[in-house]
Amino acid sequence: MIDDIKQEAKERMEKALEALGHNFNKIRTGRAHPSLLDGLKIEYYGADTPINQLANVNVEDARTLSISAWDRSSIPAIEKAIMKSDLGLNPSTAGDVIRIPMPALTEETRKGYIKQARHEAESARVSVRNARRDAMSMLKDMVKEKEISEDDERRGQDVVQKLTDSYVERIEKMLVDKEADLMEI
Repeated sequence: MIDDIKQEAKERMEKALEALGHNFNKIRTGRAHPSLLDGLKIEYYGADTPINQLANVNVEDARTLSISAWDRSSIPAIEKAIMKSDLGLNPSTAGDVIRIPMPALTEETRKGYIKQARHEAESARVSVRNARRDAMSMLKDMVKEKEISEDDERRGQDVVQKLTDSYVERIEKMLVDKEADLMEI
């Protein structure tokens, strides 16, 4: 029973970590990375379509992304979607290829992105703590129902707390890595 609670809490904490990684990928660093455009949807034949279903996104060099559309008629829509996005990118089209140069980050934008990264990390920590709270309340309910003893509840709480601490530590490490990545010139 306690193992089930621990497993459920661990799964929720793992999802919070995955979401944080996904959110960190959306925060632009000075380097070109295809995952930067992952959340981008393009209006294509009346449907919002992810860019990876319409084109190939590649890294041309450290500061340039290139997009090769599979359907030439979708190139203007892709270009328009990139310009409308809040990524601050200006694509340029040369024939079949859309090139997106990554603008250099100013000190001010770096600090803004770090603030955003810290906010995302705090959201992940809150999710982890919510998973811990739910696991602890399940343990308390089990004691009330006389399914486990108070000693088992204590052991279960210790296990859940150690699990929480390890996930919060991993979140902190991810944040430190992202901040270092953002401050790199």
